[in-house]
Amino acid sequence: MPDPRARRGVRYPVTALLAAAAAAVLASAKSLVAIGEWVADAPQHVLAQLGFQTDRLTGVIRPPHAGTIRLVLLAVDGDVLDTAIGRYLQERRPAPEPAAAVRRAIAVDGKVLRGSRTPDQAATALLAAMDHTGSVLAQRQVADKSNEIPAFAPLLDPLDLERTLITADALHTQHAHGAYLRERGAHYLAVVKKNHPGLHDRISRLPWRDITLDHYDRTRAHHRNEIRRLKAAMFDHIDYPGARQALQVVRWRQEKTKGKLTIERVYLITSLHPGEATGAQLAAWIRGHWGIENLLHHVRDRTFREDDSKIRTGHLPRTMASLRNLAISVHRQDGHTNIAAALRRTARDCQRPLTALGLT
Repeated sequence: MPDPRARRGVRYPVTALLAAAAAAVLASAKSLVAIGEWVADAPQHVLAQLGFQTDRLTGVIRPPHAGTIRLVLLAVDGDVLDTAIGRYLQERRPAPEPAAAVRRAIAVDGKVLRGSRTPDQAATALLAAMDHTGSVLAQRQVADKSNEIPAFAPLLDPLDLERTLITADALHTQHAHGAYLRERGAHYLAVVKKNHPGLHDRISRLPWRDITLDHYDRTRAHHRNEIRRLKAAMFDHIDYPGARQALQVVRWRQEKTKGKLTIERVYLITSLHPGEATGAQLAAWIRGHWGIENLLHHVRDRTFREDDSKIRTGHLPRTMASLRNLAISVHRQDGHTNIAAALRRTARDCQRPLTALGLT
């Protein structure tokens, strides 16, 4: 990470300050004040492992003031920080099993940091790419007075997309996105809604009743029964770059308490050729896309109380979101499914966040 500060008067290395902030967030720090308190309470050997230097006169490491950490987090380049975090998480990710290394699924979705809104400025919006196992690979801030669409390609530019499958919501079912992914060697699974009326009308009018069922799934969870049916149809030509199949997913949901039944039909297109993926794999990828909501955005909202955060200055909301992405991804890579419990466990021993980050 380059140091955004002027060289004059620098006392603490920027890498040590960022590592300290990351360790504090791994230990459940939810605010800048909490980060400063964690660093102030850290023992001497922990400060040394983080990269802080011993005073030559006293032989003691003086922890940085919370204001120093805040200024560095405010000045750091968000794109550079997110790129560094993404590379670190990809290198740290356990090697996949040979049978599971066929294709990697990556979900793309956006989130608005509601607490960052001010009377003069709209809330910060971020677009993230997360693999379906829960590791955040990239993040980019959406430009003011814009939407997520222009940020899609810049978000994925740093990633190796060979043999990957990109899943996204209907907003990103754009011809330019489809062409970009195919040029990068990636496949896509795109939702088609009525914001593309011609494409939606053509797919929805297929003779789905006569098409063979590819996958059937029945589950009981969250106080409701669910049935999902998936059908796939091959097209000679779809007006979308690289599209080879159209999919229909029909979901039946019945609440156990009220007995209310809802039926939903969702249409998708994919660049995968028939036979490249089974119906079960397609269904798993479709459901897995919403893991970015449950495994990332929901955790940042509920566990880290992100929407309640009062951090609004400059790029600080994005920087804090990046550190939360790092903490969540590290804990998931270490096998923790309950992030709140993982944060409590890490907070009980100041050595544990350093071990998780590979600093010991």
